[in-house]
Amino acid sequence: MTTTKKDTRAYRATAILDLRGVTDAPEAVVDRLKDTFKGLGAKVGEVTNLGQRDFTRVIDRKFPAGIYVRFEVQGAATLPVAFREKVRLDRTVHRVLFQSR
Repeated sequence: MTTTKKDTRAYRATAILDLRGVTDAPEAVVDRLKDTFKGLGAKVGEVTNLGQRDFTRVIDRKFPAGIYVRFEVQGAATLPVAFREKVRLDRTVHRVLFQSR
């Protein structure tokens, strides 16, 4: 997937990680997500680990908090849909929110 400068958009992606039962360090999961972005042709800028935060509305009593990670990325207009499809079956990614910048 190649994008021209005209087709490139800036996004802020916030991922909520669910690391229950995972032996990988959070940094390894973040690196894997960065590689996923790069595999989709996106440029990954600043990555910020916002730490573990409690959910406002707890849906699952066994999962009351998650690790929030913010990615500043630039990519095609189809990047949010393509990224969600790539991580759809990844149990370590609970949710992903994309904001256009």
